[in-house]
Amino acid sequence: MLKTILIVLAVIVLAIIALVIFASTKPDTFHVERSIIIAAPPEKIVPLINDFHQWQAWSPYEKLDPAMTRTISGAPAGQGATYAWSGSGKAGAGQMEIVESSVEKIVIKLDFSKPFEAHNIATFTLIPATAGTAITWAMDGPAPLIAKVMGLVFSMDEMIGKDFAAGLENLKAIAEK
Repeated sequence: MLKTILIVLAVIVLAIIALVIFASTKPDTFHVERSIIIAAPPEKIVPLINDFHQWQAWSPYEKLDPAMTRTISGAPAGQGATYAWSGSGKAGAGQMEIVESSVEKIVIKLDFSKPFEAHNIATFTLIPATAGTAITWAMDGPAPLIAKVMGLVFSMDEMIGKDFAAGLENLKAIAEK
């Protein structure tokens, strides 16, 4: 009986070690992006992204927690504007800061403190197109070992990508009015 228990434990430990070794071979960073064409010029879309006061109208993350607190500070819009939030459940807590802002690109430093600490970069790229503006919402960040292990079961691209797609659809609806 003891021998069987030890063999089962050894198999479990070896499986965990193999899983961690396999996960460690995954990339050290992640990238998620979604794109859409909006029938409006970049000059009409940029203010919706560049001003955190406008995010409640289009960001899918704004609806995660009705009781979420928000603090918008720094510059009124563009580089230096900051947005801090704190909520329960899915909303978590963190802060965003616009670190680069132009008609072609808005870069946001994104720091999460809850439910776990993470430091990522979100980028909105706007390119004039025949039918309006091609806009891409992307996020890049480090993938520590725990994220690599979780990535074997959960796809960051699937989890975040659907939110980005929904947010871009919301932006499209507002900008095309």
